[in-house]
Amino acid sequence: MELPFKIDLSDKTAVVTGGGGVLCSVLARALAACGAKTAILDIKKEAADKTAEMIRADGGTAIGVQCNVLQKENIIKAEKIISEKLGKCDILINGAGGNHAKGTTTKEYLYKEDIKDNPDITTFFDLDPESINFIFKFNFLGTLLPSQIFSKPMAEKSCGTIVNVSSMNAFCPLTKIPAYSGAKAAVSNFTQWLAVHLSKIGIRVNAIAPGFFITDQNRSLLINKDSSLTERGNKIISQTPMGRFGAPEDLIGTLLWLIDNRAAGFVNGIVVPVDGAFSSYSGV
Repeated sequence: MELPFKIDLSDKTAVVTGGGGVLCSVLARALAACGAKTAILDIKKEAADKTAEMIRADGGTAIGVQCNVLQKENIIKAEKIISEKLGKCDILINGAGGNHAKGTTTKEYLYKEDIKDNPDITTFFDLDPESINFIFKFNFLGTLLPSQIFSKPMAEKSCGTIVNVSSMNAFCPLTKIPAYSGAKAAVSNFTQWLAVHLSKIGIRVNAIAPGFFITDQNRSLLINKDSSLTERGNKIISQTPMGRFGAPEDLIGTLLWLIDNRAAGFVNGIVVPVDGAFSSYSGV
């Protein structure tokens, strides 16, 4: 794959959670293209294997590993497999996360007529506690638990890098998705906390906050079947000064910069928005 620039990761082992997804599969391929031995973790083994196969087809070293980031024992099992096949983790990308439909309101705003029971819409009052709990666990706990397991070998050798995947929702919450916005804000806060906590043992922790990128999860919300933009898709583009959605490759340069100890060795505890200035735009 074509990179904006290359760094030397030939002696490193990288672990990417959610590596079977649209965005994190590209990040995993970028790490491998820089020479890292790359472990692709995903709850769906076939998705992890698909990314690993693409990396191997490009001449890199990679394995796919099934992993549920909400189950600590499952993560420990994955870490043992990776250590045996690729070596101890040097770089951790916490990319697993997502939203749930039952944690989402139908409308952006609540109107008085919506207060009456209406099976056709989901209001703030109807949000499902279990789904909200899942969203927070998936995003926050799904970042914390892999960090616990994979940063321990880093601590033992006093060297390593963690990059979490937050969201521009963490800067300014979007309508309809209160749980996801709150969970990603927690990821950003945790990034800062962990950066301070691990700062004395040579581990840097930062995060990338993507803006709007087309993924399998949000495609139907942003693009109609005829390839035109939905109402929400049009609204997003109108509020994005660069006038487009992000491409997965737009994240690569920021990722490589954050990982490179020569370029970003004193960069620690920051959350970098990669959003075409969406989070900076007031609308006027």
